[in-house]
Amino acid sequence: MKLLTCPMNGPRNIDEFQSFGPVRARPDPNATADRDWSRHLFRAENRKGVVVEWWRHVPSNYFFLAERDLVSNEIIRTFDASQLRDRA
Repeated sequence: MKLLTCPMNGPRNIDEFQSFGPVRARPDPNATADRDWSRHLFRAENRKGVVVEWWRHVPSNYFFLAERDLVSNEIIRTFDASQLRDRA
C-alpha cells in the first residue's frame, strides 16, 4: 500500500487522494490570445524532474500541494497551499 501524507490528516492510503496536476502560472486573460489559452488548458508539458502538484484528500475535501519526482514517482514533501503563496 502506498501512503501519501496529507498536511491536515496525516499519512493515508493513496487511494483516498485525487491529483489535479501541476501548479502553473495562469496567463493574463486580457492579453492572451485564444490559441495560447487553449494550449494552457489542454496541453501538458510532460517533462522529467520534480514538479509541484495540486492534490485533494477526497474524504475531507482538503486541497494541498505535493512536490513529486516524475521519474521515480517519489513524493518528496507535501504542504499547505498557503506556503506556496508565502514564497511568492
